[in-house]
Amino acid sequence: MNIGAIFDWDGVVIDSSAAHERSWELLAEEKGLFLPEDHFKKGFGRKNQFIIPNLLDWAHQPEEIEALSYRKEELYREIIKEKGIEALPGVRELLQFFKEKKIPCVVGTSTPRINAETIMDVIGVREYFVDITSAEDVNHGKPDPEVFLIAARKINREPARCLVFEDAHYGIEAGLRGGMKVVAVATTHPISDLHEAHMRVNRLSDLNYDAMLALVE
Repeated sequence: MNIGAIFDWDGVVIDSSAAHERSWELLAEEKGLFLPEDHFKKGFGRKNQFIIPNLLDWAHQPEEIEALSYRKEELYREIIKEKGIEALPGVRELLQFFKEKKIPCVVGTSTPRINAETIMDVIGVREYFVDITSAEDVNHGKPDPEVFLIAARKINREPARCLVFEDAHYGIEAGLRGGMKVVAVATTHPISDLHEAHMRVNRLSDLNYDAMLALVE
């Protein structure tokens, strides 16, 4: 099958929202910075390089932004290693299905590569992915489609032949703008709010594989 699968990471493969939110809180406490109550919802799915200067107004010099971003993700990984994490329902079964069908899978995420690699090993799914396209690989974060277009090239698939699995509005928009078929997972938002996607499920374990493949056949 000349089809490819591109997985967002947070909210699709794992639910790390609590760990991410806590890492922002710890960073704010550590640096003595103000953190608005609605910061996490507004910034979900976006790169730290956008969040820190634009949503939080914490820093505007590139080196300061990078230092804060690095520390935030370091705190996040410490939380994950301490508390552990599991793959979301249906993830392993879907990855195994794609493996049996010889459909290549790649990650397309706004998170740093080291985060995805760390969790891949924690939950034991590295073998299913050809590669990772992460925050370091793009100049423009979601909703720009760059991350997904690069991911599609890594698995040698045309965008129209790619399935994108997303949970965030910015990610869904990025997939659509990239000319891909988007399957939305209601991890972060109610399923009723994900109407712009081609297919919606509450969790990947609810996915009808035949209907999913029909999107790109």
